Amino acid sequence: MIQLPINLDYRNKVVVVTGAGGLICGAMARAFAQSGAKVAALDLNGDAVKALADELKAEGFICEGYAVSVLDAEALEEVHKAVLRDLGPCDILVNGAGGNNPKATTDNEYHHEAKEGGKSFFDLDAAGVDFVFKLNFQGTLLPTQVFARDMAERKAGCVLNISSMNAYTPLTKIPAYSAAKAGISNFTQWLATHFAGTGIRCNAIAPGFLVSSQNKALLFNEDGTPTARSAKILNGTPTGRFVDASELLGATLFLCDEGCASAITGVVLPIDCGFAAYSGV
Repeated sequence: MIQLPINLDYRNKVVVVTGAGGLICGAMARAFAQSGAKVAALDLNGDAVKALADELKAEGFICEGYAVSVLDAEALEEVHKAVLRDLGPCDILVNGAGGNNPKATTDNEYHHEAKEGGKSFFDLDAAGVDFVFKLNFQGTLLPTQVFARDMAERKAGCVLNISSMNAYTPLTKIPAYSAAKAGISNFTQWLATHFAGTGIRCNAIAPGFLVSSQNKALLFNEDGTPTARSAKILNGTPTGRFVDASELLGATLFLCDEGCASAITGVVLPIDCGFAAYSGV
């Protein structure tokens, strides 16, 4: 069980969460389940979502896990059929699958600091950059094409995308990921406009800096001390701390609830401990 930051009733709602095998989206799936929803947890890691589903069902909640790649349209259609059979039509879609790739990351923050043998901007792998764009953008577009059909047919529903604070101001070293997340923010606004007459609301959250298995090596040395990059982040964050994954849940539950957020669509909500508000002085 997790402590819910807001108590909302999601009974009789079917919530599809992609990327639910990870820390952040797994917590989102659990929050919806504890709020009464019937949850479809999707992830490339089938073992992770099956374990999540088994755990939630053992606690008396409703959750089914499905192994699928968000880049495989045909496989998503098959999972959609399974969700319809197991839980019913989708009411809420959380597009949580995404991430970066080392092949699309430079070793240096500034080109004049590049070292021989290191990976500079000119050494970025085109296939790695392409993968990052596909995973983040198409990995949001394709599930929306598949699951938002249920919402359009019933003229109600909600799509929540996961953007990032580096969609506002790009971070050094990760040009592809920053640009892809900027695309997600733009796509969220596009979807909100496109579906405006259907009753479907489309919003996004933009998490600030969280510590996860994906970025832990960038933020902390092997002895547990902060890296230089980590120190820069904390010095640029007025609250002086990282965001905890649990702090995304209140905004998630709020934005997806029709009673709370019926007039909110096309919004990208920063959850960043004040990082974007601080000028550095």
